[in-house]
Amino acid sequence: MEASDRREIGYPAYGGRPAPVPAAGSTPGSEERIGEGPIHPGSGRRRGWRRLTAPLGAAALVLLKLGAKLKALLILLPKLKFLATSGTMVVSVAAYSLIWGWKFALGFVLLIFVHEMGHVIQLRREGVKASAPMFIPFLGAVIAAKSLGRNALAEARVGLAGPVLGSAGAAALVPIALLTDSDFWKALAFSGFLINLFNMLPVVPLDGGRAMAALSPWMWFVGFALMIPLLVFFPNPIMLLIILFGGMVTWRRWKERKHGENADYYRVAPRDRVLVALVYIGLIALLAFGMTETHIARDFGDV
Repeated sequence: MEASDRREIGYPAYGGRPAPVPAAGSTPGSEERIGEGPIHPGSGRRRGWRRLTAPLGAAALVLLKLGAKLKALLILLPKLKFLATSGTMVVSVAAYSLIWGWKFALGFVLLIFVHEMGHVIQLRREGVKASAPMFIPFLGAVIAAKSLGRNALAEARVGLAGPVLGSAGAAALVPIALLTDSDFWKALAFSGFLINLFNMLPVVPLDGGRAMAALSPWMWFVGFALMIPLLVFFPNPIMLLIILFGGMVTWRRWKERKHGENADYYRVAPRDRVLVALVYIGLIALLAFGMTETHIARDFGDV
């Protein structure tokens, strides 16, 4: 039979030549295949091993790709921290918007951000690595740092840096309020002065409690004496948390202040104590004045 006839009845052609026809009496699969050589008894086992190892190779390839993506993720980690900060800011703005509307909520969160950046800047000046602020709705914001400085004076500087920059941020809104004669900007400036003045209470972990570390730890108990009546007349879960958490920290620091290295920590030169006291009292006076000047009298009508 001609080659063309073989192709017609279904035998494939290889390289223009007819496929081999099995010899008479041979069993299927025993003939040689062109390009593959003779079939040996172990070839079936090799194909079985290929079936087993193929998924393992694919899995290894997937792991390599994941490793490359993980490396890229580590390179982008600083940007992810920024995204975490901005993300918590967005959540806080959304939470405060439920009470005040988004415009005032945005301004309020930005004022908190300015306050917290005062701490971050001073911590880095003290040689302490500090994270960017992370916002917690209705509680403010937090900064992660291994310490607050080498001694109580450094802690006081870090504590006061927040209200200093935060007060400047609130004061920057006053000219805008005067030029526009807008109650919105006055109220926002008032809120900025208020949150910074509240943080001046001499209670750990508030900023005023940090400043008292360089003055007299006895002032911590004065701060608690001021907080308790505020909690009684103006019940607030945030103030309750400050009293509970601050009480535990204050008691621990009070017991440790005269032992070993802690005694050196609280040793501050008289000149530095005076400077811290002047900044502390001056800030309180300026913040109280700012609140008075930006206060908007509200008429609630007959209730």
